Amino acid sequence: MSVTLEQLTHENFSDARRIDRDDIPEAWVDTAATLMETTDYGAAHHLLGHTYLARLEDKPVGLILIGEALAWDTDPEEMRGKPFYRVMGFVVDQKCRNRGIGGEILERAIHQVYNEFGKRSLALGVHKDNARAGAFYERHGFHPTGVYEGNDEYYLRIINEAEGPK
Repeated sequence: MSVTLEQLTHENFSDARRIDRDDIPEAWVDTAATLMETTDYGAAHHLLGHTYLARLEDKPVGLILIGEALAWDTDPEEMRGKPFYRVMGFVVDQKCRNRGIGGEILERAIHQVYNEFGKRSLALGVHKDNARAGAFYERHGFHPTGVYEGNDEYYLRIINEAEGPK
């Protein structure tokens, strides 16, 4: 049983909306509709990256957006003036959690973006009340920064071109 990724489009958007994430507040993770809008914005502005719909045996089980980061005033110092990707809206169907599926989706999506657009450091936000997400990202090489954008703490996965991911 393996996860497959496909780019989120208006054609498969109805499948993305079927992902059961009712237990996750929108303040923690964007909805499928918001991710579709962000995907359209990125395409219209020729930004690098993709939004992926993850499937397990043809069933939609996850969404993740990894795209070229536009500079925000709240970005951590180590990201300023450097190109990086922002991971946004990552959600896994609640029936598929704690089975390794989320990690597979995350790493495959990162790998695909790196293969298509090149390696860059990654940044993402974890809601201050979402300790499980923070622990998940730390297991995948991200580190918390203590820098916040609203209620979300920045987590970074820094790429040093000479050493590879840290």
